[in-house]
Amino acid sequence: MQKQLMHQLLSQVATGSLAVTYWDGTTEQYGNGNPACRIIFNNPLDPKKVLGDPVMALGEAYMDGAIEFEGELEKFLKLAFLNKNSFLQRNPRVRKTLLRWQRPNSLQQQKMDVQHHYDLGNDFFALWLDETMSYSCAYFCSPQDSLYQAQLQKIDHVLKKLQLRPGETLLDIGSGWGWLIIRAAQQYQVKTLGITLSEEQYRETKRRIQELALEELVEVELMDYRTLAESGRTFDKVVSIGMLEHVGRANLPRYMASVDKLLAPQGLSLLHTITHLKEGPVNSWIEKYIFPGGYIPSLRELIWLLPEYDFHLLDVESLRLHYAMTLDRWAANFEKNAETVHKRYGERFVRMWRLYLQSCAASFRYSGLDIHQILFSKGLNNNLPLTRHYLYV
Repeated sequence: MQKQLMHQLLSQVATGSLAVTYWDGTTEQYGNGNPACRIIFNNPLDPKKVLGDPVMALGEAYMDGAIEFEGELEKFLKLAFLNKNSFLQRNPRVRKTLLRWQRPNSLQQQKMDVQHHYDLGNDFFALWLDETMSYSCAYFCSPQDSLYQAQLQKIDHVLKKLQLRPGETLLDIGSGWGWLIIRAAQQYQVKTLGITLSEEQYRETKRRIQELALEELVEVELMDYRTLAESGRTFDKVVSIGMLEHVGRANLPRYMASVDKLLAPQGLSLLHTITHLKEGPVNSWIEKYIFPGGYIPSLRELIWLLPEYDFHLLDVESLRLHYAMTLDRWAANFEKNAETVHKRYGERFVRMWRLYLQSCAASFRYSGLDIHQILFSKGLNNNLPLTRHYLYV
């Protein structure tokens, strides 16, 4: 029965081709042309799990070693994305079970969700991130740029868009390991505040600030954006990079309302976030194992919200292929250190993170997953440059 089910599902491959070796030693080919990759089923999969949630079933099967991939994992993921619509159209039950929407995240729940991921340890992330410890999309001026160079270029690109001036104040919501708030203070002489819910990130940012003797210009707080919004503090500029994905679909208006309270009149805000083309389901495997409580909004969801708070759209830029390249670098660095990770966390953890990094790279290339930087002002601002030339000087 298990083999019949897998044969029925895989027979729907309409674009490309793959080979499958089953647990009984037989091999089948699906699709047309030379197989791009081979899936090896070491054990049968539970039919109920496959039908109920194939994303979760296949993700966990790979983590547990029930399936292996011969050849590059990205080739299989590409094939999966290219055949996604055909698979869902012929399986309405699967489509229905994947459409899971969310309730609002409480302050406590959001903190727990963030710490689940980011508090794995600074030493773990340092194994495969660059020296800046930037855990977000880099900005490549050339494919030959190093990851470190591309991350600095991303930070500089963001700071230029914010048009900082000496003496202004800058808030970074979800400040990570603090490189942006430190670089903004160093290069623009602005006073900066970073907030994070990760205790590991907070401690490392605090250490960096003290090491660089920047206490008069740079602050970091272990705080939720909603709590800060009730404090009465305002800032000339507000930035958020890779944080909005954690707030949950129901809290998108709450995030915008908080920025409205925190941003001074005519101030600028830049939102750097992963986006979908359309509103859609949460990836159940990623939600369970990587980013609990997360939701990736559509671009139109975010643009639709701006006028509700008198936010005026100034600029939108897609960095889709930049993130695919960033994830390629992370995945390569992770593989170089896989043995060290294995010793600390075990084989299942290594396979989980390998699947996460490589599947995300494939998603940005082939699924329509995107990432945008959205720049807007609070109210009309007539004192901004007429062109974008200032970005490339």
